[in-house]
Amino acid sequence: MSGHSQAKAGFHTLGQATWLVLLCTLVAAACGGSSSVGERTSTPTTAAPTDQASSLSGTIEIDGSSTVFPITEAIAEEFRKTYPNVQVNVGVSGTGGGFKRFAAGETDISDASRPIKQAEADDAAKNGVGFVEFKIAIDGLSVAVNPSNDFVDCLTVAELKAIWSPDSTINNWKEVRPDFPDQRLRLYGPGTDSGTFDYFTEVIVGTARSSRADYTASEDDNVLVQGIGGDKDALGYFGYAYYVENPGKLKAVAVDGGSGCVLPSETKIRSGGYAPLSRPIFIYAKKQSLERPEVKAFIQFFMESGKELVEEVGYIPLTDQEYADNLSLLR
Repeated sequence: MSGHSQAKAGFHTLGQATWLVLLCTLVAAACGGSSSVGERTSTPTTAAPTDQASSLSGTIEIDGSSTVFPITEAIAEEFRKTYPNVQVNVGVSGTGGGFKRFAAGETDISDASRPIKQAEADDAAKNGVGFVEFKIAIDGLSVAVNPSNDFVDCLTVAELKAIWSPDSTINNWKEVRPDFPDQRLRLYGPGTDSGTFDYFTEVIVGTARSSRADYTASEDDNVLVQGIGGDKDALGYFGYAYYVENPGKLKAVAVDGGSGCVLPSETKIRSGGYAPLSRPIFIYAKKQSLERPEVKAFIQFFMESGKELVEEVGYIPLTDQEYADNLSLLR
């Protein structure tokens, strides 16, 4: 008997009703292999949040340094994937501005590109705000000019001090060095609420917060990058990570701190060879906020995932032991 005849005989043997049931089953199984547009057809590549993670909720307020912002924002984005019901707000008001809000009890975490000052700690104490300091990474400052600048490759600390001192009237490149061209010099730098401003003025000018005021200032390093990138006469400074993130838009200037001209690089910053423009950066967590499970979970996530994300956004991560030590502070 042919295959076709066998099938026909089978139909009569099973009975019409039974055959229809079998046919429907086969059709349903076949249809299961396809889906309409928009339907998920495979298991997500990332694991769904656990029940415990899904049950965690609340809002975490963070503000402070624009230098630390890229790290904190990267951590916050990854944290939200695991804890979707926790809202993490990250602001950029500068290190000083962030500490003002933190000391007033307005934020849970403060991003800082310098250690907290005694006066800021005193203000926090007056308002009943206790805190824990966490060192999170190492950063270098970058001195930069416009890419079209073909005459400045290196500046000494003494030349930078002469340019940025409070009584400086230098506004022409020829006044910096006689063999530089007779060309206007325009300056760009962080605002006075920035920890980068505090650090640069301390190690270059000699006194923290001591600087000439006639320059284009912003607490947002992205504004400085755009300004220098669009001004052929520009000279400015900001966090190293912003230089790394903007290839082609800026030209880094090597700095001679007494041991020769050194360009900023991860190796030089980590080793201390990029002196004096490398420094640790921090976050500060309010003790009262750490009693909330969502804030404690965020700090724990930060220290466990921080190393990879710190490096990813252009900063120098700490050692595994240093992040482990930070975790011990939570306990």
